[in-house]
Amino acid sequence: MRLNKFLAACGLGSRRATEALINEGKVKVNGVRVTALATFVVPGRDTVVVDGKPIRPPRHHTHYVLHKPEGVVTTAKDPEGRPTVMTLVPKTPRVFPVGRLDVDTTGLLLLTDDGNLAHQILHPRYRMDKEYSVLVMGTVEEPALKTLREGLLLENESRPTAPAEVMILERRPRRTRLGIILHEGRKRQIRRMLEAVGHPVVQLKRVRVGPLTLKALTPGEYRTLSQSELAALERHIRKKRFKGQEQEK
Repeated sequence: MRLNKFLAACGLGSRRATEALINEGKVKVNGVRVTALATFVVPGRDTVVVDGKPIRPPRHHTHYVLHKPEGVVTTAKDPEGRPTVMTLVPKTPRVFPVGRLDVDTTGLLLLTDDGNLAHQILHPRYRMDKEYSVLVMGTVEEPALKTLREGLLLENESRPTAPAEVMILERRPRRTRLGIILHEGRKRQIRRMLEAVGHPVVQLKRVRVGPLTLKALTPGEYRTLSQSELAALERHIRKKRFKGQEQEK
């Protein structure tokens, strides 16, 4: 098994995050420090140590769905001393957030100790649906909707955003509530997209990731992912993978 995949399976983060551990020289295999990302290990035979601590995959993975409240950051530690999502879930077993939500964004956040599952959710190849409820300033008209649906080039970006699914959920005086489904994840993407079409975000909430929803969770609450939800998520990933392979042919 590739070393970064093994580290991810041990709950040290997504595959990309574990690559940083390897690059920084924090990983030893059978007593030898390794920095080559192409390193392979045999689970159960090779001894892997990270920062001096032997690691091994957990027998059972843990997955939480959290309703992230506003004002909480999606990191393990915050240099500014703000509360983090890690304070809202049990300390053990150690989990990590899958992707990020901005400090002012609320809604569904998945936390897990399964880095390989996180990789499948985050990797663009799988085009995982992420649905948001967005309250914006102004009355959103068809030209802006068309631009969002077709994709647009954001400031300091080299390629346009992927086409998004956008619908009007509610019209208010001087406000519009949109439903937006993305299949990619760039930094502050929805806020930047709507700013670009002249409708700054007032409130932003993620309501769905793939087949997962918040259900009855209130801000700050979490629940353990049920076996049926996990199975539905794995089916969704397989479906997206198959569809992506068909499109590549």
